[in-house]
Parts: sequence; C-alpha cells; structure tokens
Amino acid sequence: MYDSAAARDPLGCVFIVTYGRSGSTLLQGILNSIPGYVIRGENGDSLYSLFAYFNTLDKASREHTDPAKKSPDTPSHPWFGINQFSPETTLALLRSLVLASLLQPPAGTRVTGFKEIRWVHSNWRPYADFLVRLFPRARFVINTRDHADVLASKWWKDRENGAAILERAEAQFNELEAAYPNRTYRLHYNDYVADPETLKGLFEWLGEPFDKERVNDVFTRKHSY
Repeated sequence: MYDSAAARDPLGCVFIVTYGRSGSTLLQGILNSIPGYVIRGENGDSLYSLFAYFNTLDKASREHTDPAKKSPDTPSHPWFGINQFSPETTLALLRSLVLASLLQPPAGTRVTGFKEIRWVHSNWRPYADFLVRLFPRARFVINTRDHADVLASKWWKDRENGAAILERAEAQFNELEAAYPNRTYRLHYNDYVADPETLKGLFEWLGEPFDKERVNDVFTRKHSY
C-alpha cells in the first residue's frame, strides 16, 4: 500500500532509460533486489503528459503576466487567473500525484522510480529538466544492448526504420549523459549478462552494497513476457 509519508520525505528516484527489447526488465528486477528499492515497470510515457501540462501553464503564465500590461487578475481579462500559477506548488502536487497513482512506494521504500522504453522526444532536454525538478534526487540509468540482438526480436521485426530509431535513441542517451554526468550511469545488457559482476560499478554509484547471491538469484528468474 502507498505510504503517503513518501510525498513529504524526499525519496531517491531512479529512471531506467532504454528502448524496447533491451533487457531492461531484467535490470528492473536487479534494482528491485536491493532492500528499500521499488522500481516500477513501464507506464506508457505518462509523465511526458504531465510535463506538457506543466510546461503549457508555465509558458502561459510567463507570457500573460506582465506588470506593464493589464493584469490577468480580473474577470475581464482573457487569461483571468493565469497569474496565480505557481511552478513549485504545481510540481509538489504533480509529485504527490505520481507517487500516489503510479509509483505507490510502500512503507520502508528508500528509492523508487520506473523503467520506460519511450524516451525519444524532440524536446527531451526540457523534459529531463522537468523530471529533475519533479524528483530532485532523480538519477538516470541508461540501458543499451547490441542492436543486432534488439532488431532480431519479434517486437522490432515489423517496425520500419528500426535501426534508425535505435541510432536516434542512442544519440539522445549520449546527450542526456553529457547534460547530467553526475546523475547518469550507463550499462550494456550484453556485458552484465555475460558477467554479472560488471554490475558492481552500478551498485557503487548507487551507494549500495553488491550482494552477489541476491543478484545471481535475479538472473535465475524469467523476466519480461
């Protein structure tokens, strides 16, 4: 059950940034093996809609609240009330909404978040900035996989321009890593499947002990469909 106290106390937050059939569900399981971690699965890129909502209001408020012009605080103004928009209040409410409706961290959760395969947007940078404002302790774990393996999966076979889509995603991931070097960690599925101990760097970056037995147990279980 969702612990409402999580909305008051800042939680750590991890977003798994990836594309379809990258092995990210296994990574999701690995992170959830850490005591106090609750990393949810995909959500259809729902937070991007919240970003669009926030961004629209923020832009409108800045454009139509001009001290040199008629104030939008009267009913005769076409943008009546837009001057009351508060970015920080709105972010706090959206944070509570995401926690209560999507992440639902139970009592004892230290770090929450989710994995998502739908990250490629033309305005990815302001979206990433929004996520960091929404969850000030947000971190991004980029998960990639050899493209030949990805494109061989049934999920990609009927998609046009699959190789180009993956290249675009990789380019954006590189830009994300460059924009947030201290908040970003990169993993390659083929590496940690071949040798799970390569995950030690991730655990060290997260500030968590690497429990080899617990991680190996995750590898014994089927993930994804």
